[in-house]
Amino acid sequence: MKMSTVLVAAGSALAGAFGLAHAEPLKTMDDVGSALESCWTPPSGITGASVTLSFSFKRDGSLIGPPKTTAINVQGSEQDRKTFVDAATKAVESCVPLELASTLANGIAGTVYTMEFASADR
Repeated sequence: MKMSTVLVAAGSALAGAFGLAHAEPLKTMDDVGSALESCWTPPSGITGASVTLSFSFKRDGSLIGPPKTTAINVQGSEQDRKTFVDAATKAVESCVPLELASTLANGIAGTVYTMEFASADR
């Protein structure tokens, strides 16, 4: 997983530590990355694949519009590409709204972030 702007990928060991059931607000962009990563399940049977999405958050942790696909690297059929992109988009959309700490919420609004979603073998 790669995220740009101030959004930095967090280790997969932390991925399950954050999510919709997490009791404390997310304080850093590493926390946001971990929360989003915990919602990602790569489609089975599609290997060596990745898709990069861009998206922005409102202060309340919801999205400003749907995620946009900025890069696709999926070998195979058009259906495989669609399946992979749809799974990544669903991962982001199913994770929001995120509960953001006020200090993070005040700085996050409107900033465009990118995140790469990759198959388990990448």
